[in-house]
Amino acid sequence: MAAKIRKGDRVVVLAGKDKGREGTVARVFPKDQRVIVEGLNMVHRHTRPTQFDPQGGIKNKEAPIHVSNVAIVDSKGKRTRVGFRVEGDKKVRFAKTTGEVING
Repeated sequence: MAAKIRKGDRVVVLAGKDKGREGTVARVFPKDQRVIVEGLNMVHRHTRPTQFDPQGGIKNKEAPIHVSNVAIVDSKGKRTRVGFRVEGDKKVRFAKTTGEVING
């Protein structure tokens, strides 16, 4: 199955504590159907000191969000669903609201 949301896409969160906030997809986990959005869904992790981080302590990091809880933002700044169509000999993603091809 083709990926509707890819690394580098601008997305808006639809559910959860960061509902309504926008960010860029940093990583995608297709097997788990989850994405990490930069600066959103932050959690605290208590880390013990290691050789690489001698201080240890409480660190903030992004947690994965299920793909059903994010939507791509189109060129007009509105959230949209993603569709697929064939243009020439290539399969491309397009925004259902505007019909524009999504880069990537």
